[in-house]
Amino acid sequence: MAIDASRPATAAHAVIADATDPARRKDVLFRKRRAAGEEMSSWWPVAAFVFVTICVVSLLSFIPG
Repeated sequence: MAIDASRPATAAHAVIADATDPARRKDVLFRKRRAAGEEMSSWWPVAAFVFVTICVVSLLSFIPG
């Protein structure tokens, strides 16, 4: 079986030399790859939820009724 060089190859193409990591694009705000051991603690979202909840409840307490 001979290889026909006139037809394009259907195999995987080489990686582009100047390709950028999608996780490091400037328009991606909260997604960033970190080294092992430097991951964000899972308690940060919990603390943020509690903080926002306390703020909303305290602001709603100023509404009479």
